[in-house]
Amino acid sequence: MAKLVYDFTEGNKDLKDLLGGKGANLAEMTNLGLPVPAGFTITTQACTHFLRAGDLPSGLAEETSEHLERLQRAMGRRLGDPSDPLLVSVRSGAKFSMPGMMDTVLNIGLTDESVHGLAKQSGNERFAWDAYRRLVQMFGKTVLGIDGEAFEHALDEAKRAKGTSSDLDLDAADMRGLTGRFKDIVRSQAGRPFPQDPREQMDLAVRAVFNSWNSPRAVLYRRQERIPADLGTAVNVVAMVFGNLGMDSGTGVAFTRDPATGQQGIYGDYLQNAQGEDVVAGTRNTVPLQDLERIDASSYAQLLQIMQTLENHYRDLCDIEFTIERGKLWMLQTRVGKRTAAAAFKIATQLVDQGLIDMDEALTRVTGDQLAQLMFPRFDTGHGAQQITTGVSASPGAAVGKVVFDSARAVARAEAGEDVILVRRETNPDDLHGMIAAKGILTSRGGKTSHAAVVARGMGKTCVCGAEELEVDVAGRKLTAPGGLVITEGDVISVDGTTGAVFIGEVPVAPSAVVTYFEGGLDPEADDLVKAVDRIMDHADERRRLGVFANADTGDDCARARRFGAGGVGLVRTEHMFLGERRQLVERLILAEDEPSRQATLDALEPLQRGDFVEIFQAMDGLPVTIRLIDPPLHEFLPDLTELSVKIALAGDQASDKDHKLLEAVRRLHEQNPMLGLRGVRLGLVIPGLPAMQVRAIAHAAAEVKKNGGNPRPEIMIPLTASVQEMEISREQVAAVVSAVEKETGVAVHTMIGTMIEVPRAALIAGEIARSAEFFSFGTNDLTQMGWGFSRDDVEGSFFSRYIELGIFGVSPFETIDAEGVGRLIEIATQEGRATRPDLELGVCGEHGGDPDSVHFFHKVGLNYVSCSPFRVPVARLEAGRAVVLETSGGSDSR
Repeated sequence: MAKLVYDFTEGNKDLKDLLGGKGANLAEMTNLGLPVPAGFTITTQACTHFLRAGDLPSGLAEETSEHLERLQRAMGRRLGDPSDPLLVSVRSGAKFSMPGMMDTVLNIGLTDESVHGLAKQSGNERFAWDAYRRLVQMFGKTVLGIDGEAFEHALDEAKRAKGTSSDLDLDAADMRGLTGRFKDIVRSQAGRPFPQDPREQMDLAVRAVFNSWNSPRAVLYRRQERIPADLGTAVNVVAMVFGNLGMDSGTGVAFTRDPATGQQGIYGDYLQNAQGEDVVAGTRNTVPLQDLERIDASSYAQLLQIMQTLENHYRDLCDIEFTIERGKLWMLQTRVGKRTAAAAFKIATQLVDQGLIDMDEALTRVTGDQLAQLMFPRFDTGHGAQQITTGVSASPGAAVGKVVFDSARAVARAEAGEDVILVRRETNPDDLHGMIAAKGILTSRGGKTSHAAVVARGMGKTCVCGAEELEVDVAGRKLTAPGGLVITEGDVISVDGTTGAVFIGEVPVAPSAVVTYFEGGLDPEADDLVKAVDRIMDHADERRRLGVFANADTGDDCARARRFGAGGVGLVRTEHMFLGERRQLVERLILAEDEPSRQATLDALEPLQRGDFVEIFQAMDGLPVTIRLIDPPLHEFLPDLTELSVKIALAGDQASDKDHKLLEAVRRLHEQNPMLGLRGVRLGLVIPGLPAMQVRAIAHAAAEVKKNGGNPRPEIMIPLTASVQEMEISREQVAAVVSAVEKETGVAVHTMIGTMIEVPRAALIAGEIARSAEFFSFGTNDLTQMGWGFSRDDVEGSFFSRYIELGIFGVSPFETIDAEGVGRLIEIATQEGRATRPDLELGVCGEHGGDPDSVHFFHKVGLNYVSCSPFRVPVARLEAGRAVVLETSGGSDSR
C-alpha cells in the first residue's frame, strides 16, 4: 500500500503533487537545516481517497499514530498532556497556493485539563486561556460548521463589558470566561460538547481540512485560477510555536522582493504578541518588517540570512511566514510568492542579471495573461482629480466603480452590468465571490500580506489595503474620508493599485506605458518595467517557431498590428467592409430585379473594395494577407424581419415601395438556422457575382500596389468549405478571375488560394481538400460551435456557468480550445492535409489564436501561425516563445 504520511525529514520541494506545496516546502526547509517546527504531512492521496470513498483510507490511522509518536519524542512532550502539553496545528496545503481558501485549526491538544499545564509551562495564564478560546472558536467554525458570527458576537460582548475595543485588554479571567462561553455555543449549536480527547480533536480536524477542498470558496477559487479539481489537499500536522507569549514574541510575513513592484529589498509585515492569522486577516495593523531590527535585532539578522538562503535556493521571489517565540525564530512556511504582472517581468530579468536563471527560464516565469494586464490603461491624474486618501499599494491597476460594502451586493450589481469597488474593513475568504465580481478592492486595514492583497495579486485585481484614514461603516453603508467627506454606497470612486491613491469620482485613464512601447518601440528613457518587457519579448521572438498574425479589416488596424509585432494578417473579414453607408449598396444588390441592375451595383462596390485592399496591402507590404471572401448570410445586411414587419404595419398605406420590397427580400432570404444556411462558399456558388467582384478587387489592388513598387502577398480564403467539390469549383472560379486581371493589368501577383476549416466534415476529409487548397485556416469559433452543437450566442449566457460549476468543462470552449474534441479535429486535418500537400500552410484565425493556453496547443499540433486581434499579438508572441521553452525543457506551465 502507498505510504500516506511523511515526516518533514522525508520529503522535498519536488513532491508537491504528493505533499502539497506547504508540506513539500516545509520538508525542503528542514533539509536545508532551517529552524522548522517538527511535524508530518498526510498526503493528497489520502485526501482524494477520502473525498471519493467518504472515509479515510485503511492504515492511515496507524501511520498517523506512528508519526505522531515520532513528533512527541522529538518535542519531548505528548499531545494534550495535562502537565506539559504538546500542541499542534492542522493545516491545509494543496499543490497550488490557495491562500485562505481551505481550513486550518491551531492549538489542537488543549482541553479543560491541559490548559492549566500550558499556563504553568508558559508562565502566562492569559496566554493559555487565549489559546484555548481560539481553539474552541476555530474548531467550532471549521470542524463543527458553526456560524463564526456567534463567536464574534460573544467576543464583542466581552470587550464591551470590559469597556474596550481591543482583545489585548482582556485579562486571564476574561479569557477563561470567554472560553466557557465559546464552549456553551458549541454545545448548543453543534449538539455536542467540545471534545476533550486531543486525538479526537486532531482526527476531526484532518477530516475537516480534507472536506474544505470542496468548500464553495475553494471551488470558486480553483475555477478562477484554473486549478484542477481532482488534486486534493495534503494536511500538515505541525508542532505549535507561539507568537503571542508576550512582547518578545510575534509573527510576520516576509517577501524576498516586493511582490507588487519587483523592487529588491526587505518587504513584509510584523506583529508583536500575535499569531499568524492576526497578520493575514488584517484585523490588527502591522508594522513594517524593518521595524523588527529595532524590536529584536538578533532574530531580524537571522531572518535576513534565511531569506537570502531561500531566494538563492528557489531561484525566485519567496513568500515566508515566521514566528518568534520568546526570541527564538521559527520558519512556518515558504513558497514561491505570488506577484503582480509588473513584478513578474522585472523579477525575471533581475534573476537573469544575478546569474540565478537564464533567459529561457525567465520566459517561463511570466505569462501572456500577465502581459495583457500590463497593457491595461492607467489613471491620468493631471485633470484635477480629487484624492481622498492613500493606502498600501497592494495590487496595481486602475479601477473605477460604484462603492459597495459587501460581496453579495458586489456580485448582484456586477451581474446587472455595473462596475463596482468592494470596500471592506478587511476581507476574508468568504468575500472571494465579491472580489472576483469587483473591478477593484479597497480595505481600511491590513497590508501587503493581508488576505485582500494576496488574493487580489493572484487574480490580477486592482487593490489598495490599509487605508487607515478611511472609516468604513458596513452597517451604515458608508465610508468617511479625512475632512468629514462621506461616501455612500453607489457613489463612484477610483482606486490606483500602483500608488495606493484613492480618488472621489471617475478619474480618466491614460494608455499603458507597455502599450506605448509596443506602438513606438523602446525609448532609451523607458522605465525598468518596459525594459524588462522588451528583453523578454525579444527572447520570445528568438525562440518561437509559431508565426503570429493579426485579424484586421482596415489599413489602420493592419498598421497597428504590424507595430505590435504581427508577421502578417491571418484574417481580413470582407463583410465588415459592407457596413455603414455601403450597406445601402448591398441592399440594392439584393433587391436588384435584373442582371444589368445587379451588375451596376457590383460595379459601384468594386472600386470601394479595391481601395480597402490597397490600404491593407500597403500597410502590410511584404507580409502575407489572408482575405476571407464574404461569409455571413445576406439577410444580415437587411433589416430585422420583425422590426420591418411592424414598421410597415404601422405605416399602413403610407409604407414605401422600398420597404415592401425589402420585406419580400427578407422573407425570401429568411432561414430557420442561418448560420448553417446560405453563407460562405455556398453563397459564392449560388450567387457568384459578389465573391467574383471581391476577387477582382483583390487582384486589381495587388497589381496597383506592385506597380508602385510594393510587394503585396494576397491569400484568398474560401469560407465554410465542407466538400472537395465545393473547393474545386470555387478554386477554379477564383483562379479564373485572378488570371483575367493579370492579363488586363499586365501585372502578375502570386496569389495563394485556400480555405477555412470550420465544418467538422472538412476536418475529416482534409486530405482530399488539400489537393485544391494551398493553405488551411482553422476557424475555431465555428468549428467549436459545430463540434459541440452549441449556438454561441445562446449558450454562453444561458447554461455555461452551470456547466462550469458541474465540472463539465473548466473554462468555456470558446475561450480556450477544447483539445480533446475540437483539437482532435485540428490534429486530423493537420496530419491528413500535410500528407497530401507537405508544404500546406496551416493557421488559426478564430478567437483562440490569442488565448495563451490555446497557443501552446497550436504549437504542439504544428501549425504555422496563429492570428488574433492586434492587441493580443504581443500575448501570442510571448506564449509562442514560452511554448518552445516548455516543450524543450519537458516542463509544465508554472502557476
